[in-house]
Amino acid sequence: MKEEVARTCVLIERSGQYRGKQGLDYFAGVSAETTGATGLCLHVVTIPPLARAKPHLHENHESAVYVLSGEAGMWYGENLREHVWLRAGDFLYIPANTPHLPYNASESEPCTGLIARTDPNEQESVTLLPLPDPGVATRSAGSAGLD
Repeated sequence: MKEEVARTCVLIERSGQYRGKQGLDYFAGVSAETTGATGLCLHVVTIPPLARAKPHLHENHESAVYVLSGEAGMWYGENLREHVWLRAGDFLYIPANTPHLPYNASESEPCTGLIARTDPNEQESVTLLPLPDPGVATRSAGSAGLD
């Protein structure tokens, strides 16, 4: 019989950082590994200036992002043909199995986001994709949200 785990609140102090398969650094938050979570993970990612993730998707898991500071672009969808710009205060929903590639186009400002996913094992559902990187999108003045 599987051992019962005592369920209680768990505080995770912002200290554990790791490099994800996606190529970005994350601060470990709520996950199966840190708290015994069984249905979600919650982490913080900071995309440094001019940095970008590798094309990837999360198999069978939805993701949500809340941008805390800065701005980022993200290619997504089939062959990364779609694009969205995000800025502080924006929420983004990414359906399960959706290819995507977030990046920071700024030469000087980092972009920090809070990421929630329905996979309690943060890196388990990450699948890298052999897709060409579309580069940085052109941004028109005053453009925010979907292009």
